[in-house]
Amino acid sequence: MNSPSRPTVKVAIIGSGNIGTDLMIKVIRNSEVLEMGAMVGIDPASDGLARAARLGVPTTADGVQGLIDLDGFDEIGIVFDATSAKAHVANAELLQPLGKRMVDLTPAAIGPFVVPAVNLGEHGDAPNANMVTCGGQATIPIVAAVSRVAPVPYAEIVASIASKSAGPGTRANIDEFTETTSHAIETVGGAKRGKAIIIMNPAEPPMIMRDTVLCLATAPDAATRDAIKESVHTMVDSVSQYVPGYRLKQEVQIVEIPADQPVHTLLPEGAEKPTHQVTVFLEVEGAAHYLPAYAGNLDIMTSAALRYAESIAENIVAGAPAQ
Repeated sequence: MNSPSRPTVKVAIIGSGNIGTDLMIKVIRNSEVLEMGAMVGIDPASDGLARAARLGVPTTADGVQGLIDLDGFDEIGIVFDATSAKAHVANAELLQPLGKRMVDLTPAAIGPFVVPAVNLGEHGDAPNANMVTCGGQATIPIVAAVSRVAPVPYAEIVASIASKSAGPGTRANIDEFTETTSHAIETVGGAKRGKAIIIMNPAEPPMIMRDTVLCLATAPDAATRDAIKESVHTMVDSVSQYVPGYRLKQEVQIVEIPADQPVHTLLPEGAEKPTHQVTVFLEVEGAAHYLPAYAGNLDIMTSAALRYAESIAENIVAGAPAQ
């Protein structure tokens, strides 16, 4: 919750659906340095806009142009985009020339990838940072935890989410999800080659988000394997600092790859054959601020975006002149 004695940075959220509304609730309830400046949608009847209005947040149903036309637009320092990959391209073209810092919760991947537990401090000045995907936020920290101990020529992740937690934006961006996540497994996670799979499970009652991370790694001795396990546990603790429902489902599994197992088809050209397979099982329970607890896939996105935006805001506030 905002402290009246502490400077804050005003933010706008584009997208009044599930992700945008949950993010708004987090800003209002949890952040001491961010302040809601506007909620932006295109459906005047959306629950997100109605809820924002009840909470005293300025709203517009006229999209980004409506945001630009709002009184107080000049005071907004950070804009979250919780729409779709295609819409974000157009939104960025309008807002970036106006000096707005953008935090992209779509798989558009215009700007650098940010996974707070891995590279929070690397892109503090980026005009448009991308939060990868829900599967990426959950699994890339684990790939990074393994790769900082041992070479990882190949990493594969499977993100399983409840069908009910996948809104129209998620469903419209499945191809972008796999492409963006795969790329970020390599650029942020440190794997030489990455692959991502998403599964939308229609089970009733809805399942909690579960993720499987498989890394092929070179871990020739027991000390290296113990270091991998320790690194994974440390990383899980780091992520859970801003996503409390993030946890290991089982102990880290490390098994030797049989000499005759044909893993070469998975490896990039010239990669040394790995010695061990590291498998990590995760689950992500949502905080249920706005969405059900099973929607951990949405909660981890909004929590990661909030953490990154707060780091930006802290720098802005620190550089602000004394009042």
